[in-house]
Order: sequence, then structure tokens, then C-alpha cells
Amino acid sequence: MSTIPIIFNETLPSYTAVGGKERLASTGLSAVLLNRGARYPRRNLFQELEKTGFDYVISLETSHERYDVEELSGRFPFVRFILLKEEVSPGEMINLAASELTGSLFFVIWNDLHQVAGGTAARMAERLCLSAEDQKNAGGNKSPFKRLCTVPTIQNARFEVLPTLVAPVVMKKNVKTLLFPPIREGLPSLYPFDGVGIYDRERFIRLGGFDRSIKNNHWQFMDFGFRSWLWGEEISSSHALKLAYDGEVPTEDSTAEENYRRFYLKNLAPVFRGDYAHLPLRRFPGYFLKSGGGLFAAWEDFAEGRRWVNTNRYRWHSDARAITDHWDEAETENVEVKL
Repeated sequence: MSTIPIIFNETLPSYTAVGGKERLASTGLSAVLLNRGARYPRRNLFQELEKTGFDYVISLETSHERYDVEELSGRFPFVRFILLKEEVSPGEMINLAASELTGSLFFVIWNDLHQVAGGTAARMAERLCLSAEDQKNAGGNKSPFKRLCTVPTIQNARFEVLPTLVAPVVMKKNVKTLLFPPIREGLPSLYPFDGVGIYDRERFIRLGGFDRSIKNNHWQFMDFGFRSWLWGEEISSSHALKLAYDGEVPTEDSTAEENYRRFYLKNLAPVFRGDYAHLPLRRFPGYFLKSGGGLFAAWEDFAEGRRWVNTNRYRWHSDARAITDHWDEAETENVEVKL
């Protein structure tokens, strides 16, 4: 198993960057485009992003989408194409895009999503800015923006609102997630569904982004979400911003395997004491019994988790039990259980 990252993007995947030398606007908001297959008309998509007025567009390209990059980079000089040389997770792609950008905000979308409401990039960025009074009352928070990530309302191809807000719950001593629709403005979500949302770039980098060592999409998103809330950040919804899937709604594999175990060590096992967190040795016997592996391998993983928690111990604001206990249960009525 690879090492838990200590700093943001300490190891980058191999890639080549093409284009993206010209700035289209000066809103502070850029778009990050993740590609899910090549069957969607790319020229039309980039025209829509151009019309919205993003500063730059970062397009993460797998081997399937490269045939027209030269032509598209000439037509859309504000688009930077990132040609990946290996298969990487969505979280790693978002990390890479964040490291390529310099603006304050970035909007992660997929090529099978289109904007239904939200206005221009300038209007989106404006809605996320704190007022002068709110900035003054923010205390130690120096960011001019409201939160780490703002997630949109998402619809299916029939324009029916989807349950895309994520709530953590404990079922039979295991952490599961419930999905529910954004019935009103500003509801919290454990993590951005499908990675989609507008991120505060500075906060995202300070948080460490997505953990590249967790390869399963579900547990990578869970790790990012729990870490965000445990470390005092916020992920909430917006009714003003609406997107719709053109095709099938993606699903996640939440099977508890080695990726879950890493998520557990980083988020569920640490104990919060006053102003710091630690991973106590008493957690090891239970972890070993559930790991399904040998004693030596289990101890190596556990010891690495302890080192990571110790390095970041003063960044905790609460523990996982507090996050699940205090999640507003009233907002999860009539939800769909995600197994």
C-alpha cells in the first residue's frame, strides 16, 4: 500500500499539458472538466464553457479523448488539456487540476453534465463571496469565500432532482451514507457527489486535497468529506446552481476493503482530546481482527496511520462520532439508502 500523503500533491501522476495560455476572463473562477468517455460533443461543450465565461478550463484527458486535442487547443486557447499517461482516480485528477490553476475558485464538472441554471462564472463567484461584515466576523478564517465546497442541485435527464446530498450514519457499528435531495438552500453534504462542486482552491490545497493512496472512488470521497468536516470546513448545497446529467447517473462501489481500512485509520479511529487528535494503541487489536491480513502488515498500516494523525493532530475540531451524531437527522427524512 502506498504512503498516506502528508502535503498536497507531493507525488504527481505523469502527464503532458497542451494549450491554455490565454485567459478568457477575470472572475477568479475556472472550470475543471473530467471526461467520462468520448461520446459527448466536445466542441459544443467547450463553446458552452466559453459562453459561461470561466477564466480558464482544465480538461483532464484519458487515452480515449486525445484524437482532437490539437484542433481544439487552437480553437479554444483558454483550455489547458492535461494528457494523462496512466489511469488515475477522479480525486487525483482534481488535485492535478488544482495545482495547474492559480485562481481562487474552480468548478469541477463532468462531460456528461450540462448547466441548467446558475448564470455566468462571474455571477457564480459573486454569490460565494462573504460580505464585508461576514469577513470581519470570520475570525481566523482569511478566505473571502463562504465555504470549502459548494455543491449544485443535480437533475437527471428528465430534469428530476436527484438525491445527491450525502449524510453519514452509523448502522450496526459501521459508517454508511444516506443520499437525500436538496430540499432547501444551504443544506450540508458530507462530500460533493461525483466530485462535482465549486471549490475554494486555497482551502482545498490547505486540506491536502484528495488522498491519492485511496484508489476506490467512494472511500476517496468519504475520506475527503470526513477530513473536511473533522478539520472545521464546510460543504453545502446551492439552489441557485443547477446541473443535469445527459446520461445515466454514476454509482459508487462502497465495498469495505483495503481502501476502507485506510479511510478508517484516518477518520473514524482517531480520538479528539480538547484541541488535538490521536490514534490510540487500544484501537489496534480491533483493527487487526477486522483487517483480514497478517499481524505485521496490519501493524505497518496502523503505525503509518498513527504517524499521519500525529502530524496533523492540531487540525482536528471534533471526532467522527460528533460528526455522525450531530448531523441534522431532520434533513435525511425520506432518503434513499446507499449500500
